[in-house]
Amino acid sequence: MAVTTGDDGWLGIGDGEAGMGAAAQRSQSPQARGRELARQGKDLYIEFGSVSAAARELMNRHQDLPSIQAHRYAAGLSQDQAAARYNTVAGNQTTLGGTTINAWESWARARGSAGAGSPPSFASLLILATAYGRGPHGTADETISPSDLVQEAYEKLAPEDQLALKSVAARPSMTATSDALQPRNAVVGGSPGVDNIIGPDFNLQAPTIDNGNPAICAFSLPNPNPGQLLDLTWNTFGFGVQRLMKQIKSLGRRLNADICFGVNEAGLVMATFLASAQFNRSAIGYLRCHRVKNEVTFTKESHYPETVEAPVIVICDFEVKHADVVGLVARELRARYPGAELYFAVFGAMTKGNSLEVESFDDLTGATIMKAANFEAVFIAATMSPPGIEPPLELR
Repeated sequence: MAVTTGDDGWLGIGDGEAGMGAAAQRSQSPQARGRELARQGKDLYIEFGSVSAAARELMNRHQDLPSIQAHRYAAGLSQDQAAARYNTVAGNQTTLGGTTINAWESWARARGSAGAGSPPSFASLLILATAYGRGPHGTADETISPSDLVQEAYEKLAPEDQLALKSVAARPSMTATSDALQPRNAVVGGSPGVDNIIGPDFNLQAPTIDNGNPAICAFSLPNPNPGQLLDLTWNTFGFGVQRLMKQIKSLGRRLNADICFGVNEAGLVMATFLASAQFNRSAIGYLRCHRVKNEVTFTKESHYPETVEAPVIVICDFEVKHADVVGLVARELRARYPGAELYFAVFGAMTKGNSLEVESFDDLTGATIMKAANFEAVFIAATMSPPGIEPPLELR
């Protein structure tokens, strides 16, 4: 079976494709066949609204088309575009090229035979599944199983990768759909029976940059024991950090932070995750608050990294209630970093009323102090009711 790559990065498949006659195959170049399959993949995605469903139908029509390649066509990507999407999902910490995508697909077409391409690693399959799950426009959030990408050549993978794929397939999905009307568990391989209940998603108009996207998709954290602090599990904590990452990506332009500041220990953990996963390992700062009666100060253990002039700073805090800690933080950082752009990411924001799915930003108890701090943009993972939430392991 002959395989070539055209100048535009679309892969063509040689003889043996079901659904195409021998005469048609002889008269059509491999590149042209690849573009035709890509067109079919896009049309099927529009019809089914799913990359996985479109890929399955494409493979039904063309029996020799490997799953990893069918998913790429269903996602509307050339090999070079797939590589670029892969690098984006990896936080631009990789420099994958279209030739690597070609090698993986060649290996899959040959059903893992020796000398034909090279197999993707388990880590690469995880990234690729996420990349293709974003769909043709890069905005979808479809969960694609990494094992589905190599279903016809699974046995040819290294034993370690096979075991890893089996482990992932056995875990419950953490994906939360935005239109969920019923409470759900934020599970990351844990037991659903002991995890926090995550309420419905809802959109909230929050302060943002000029010409930015003001809509942030938050979720509610209903408290089954009103009047008591809600103890968060690590699953819920990670779920919230992921939600903040999605909001930051949807800002309207790329946000490149010079420093991620964490307010106290829980905020420091959030800042560490965001700095590593979202901001290409930016510098990490630390503000440790000391409260005496109603006065808040910053202790000597606080850390202020050296950076460029007028830096972009993302402040991470665990919760916002009534106290104007965020205003104090903003004034402190503007004094130390003149001209800084300040962005604020908070895990939990308390609501004024009984409803957690608030209709307006002003329905939050901390709305006035967040607005007064004059942040460039505000990101909120979840809403909560009094008396608030407690971070995992009682981080302070």
